[in-house]
Amino acid sequence: MEPIPHPPRSIHPKIEDAPQGVEELTELHTRLVDTIAGFEKMVEKAEPAFRPVAIAFKAMHSAHARAVGEMLVEDGHDPAQDGSLFGAVNRGLVAVRSWFDEIDENVMSALVQGEKHVLEAYEEAIAQTDVPQRREALTAMRDEQIAVMDRHCPPA
Repeated sequence: MEPIPHPPRSIHPKIEDAPQGVEELTELHTRLVDTIAGFEKMVEKAEPAFRPVAIAFKAMHSAHARAVGEMLVEDGHDPAQDGSLFGAVNRGLVAVRSWFDEIDENVMSALVQGEKHVLEAYEEAIAQTDVPQRREALTAMRDEQIAVMDRHCPPA
């Protein structure tokens, strides 16, 4: 079923007053969806001892993607659920790596780099929004991600 297009901004008053930072919020949502794609494959291929780490990250990013998606819908946007080409690459890289190597603590450096990519998007979205409640929610999500990283990704 085709999504119903939103009316032009000049017709729809709620869309007309969209807050600042929608582009950055959309980019954050895309990065979250892409990251989830990688973690879905990681959960599937992970060694038993590492699977809880992959599950924790996937659950957190899934909850955050839903919340950011709801923010976009509030602004009259239809958030994409399939991410970008990067998400497909994430899934492929995890699958290929699992053919030659175990998906365990050895993937931590790649995991941390991916998480930093998401954190950069949080920083941009936080800096660009003009809605205080949204800034607070995005800051809380970013802080939760940092806490999960601190718990599961010890410094090298």
